[in-house]
Amino acid sequence: MRPPSGGRSHCSRRGGPAAGTEVRLVSGTRGTPLQNRVTPAGEIVSDPGRGLLMGNRGCLHGTGRQLGATRWRSKLWICCVLEWQDVRRDPMPPGRWTALFFLDEATALAAGHRPCGYCRRPQFLSFAEAWRRAAGLARRPRAAEMDARLHAERVDSRSRRQLTRPALAVRLPDGAMVRYRGESGLLAGGHMLPWSFAGYLPPVRLPSATPVQLLTPPATVAAIAAGYRPMLHPSARALLASLA
Repeated sequence: MRPPSGGRSHCSRRGGPAAGTEVRLVSGTRGTPLQNRVTPAGEIVSDPGRGLLMGNRGCLHGTGRQLGATRWRSKLWICCVLEWQDVRRDPMPPGRWTALFFLDEATALAAGHRPCGYCRRPQFLSFAEAWRRAAGLARRPRAAEMDARLHAERVDSRSRRQLTRPALAVRLPDGAMVRYRGESGLLAGGHMLPWSFAGYLPPVRLPSATPVQLLTPPATVAAIAAGYRPMLHPSARALLASLA
């Protein structure tokens, strides 16, 4: 089966396991997590938490299942479902791909990823349509077009580090990720929910004129503002309910 247009992932034949996969393995050595958990700043670290989504940027690891200096092998950065037809796969097969894990979709989007066009087809189409509305386009953008734009916005070509931008909290939509007073967090209802690998922490009130550093790429922020709703960790939903 050939995946629809929208980017290939661990769900496809190219760059990862074939269609029909579930990546359940968490570590190469029992009790020692692999270096494949992604922060909102795009850093790839070792932590026991796995989260709600996984993703792919190509093969980033070498012998011993250790990451080298490279943090991507292509511009196709996607976020995928954890389970797909109940097949188990190695998250770091030699020379093929490196499974990355995100707390939730807001985290993945902040790190520069987008929905997979195969295993998350409805979300991909919703994201592309929101992108179209935000940009005033006549048609939905193709995956490669979004990937090129996102890559230019998410990393500095020289330092290869995440690009961030100064912003005012009041001008950003709920669902965007920011850094405030040294902490990364999710914007929601005039508050920031501090981020952690285990989930979100109690909200911090942000006055409307509060300056923050925007982590989520601007094109993705525009798509969120145009109606795309990223999947959030249950801890965020519980905290937001407490604010209502």
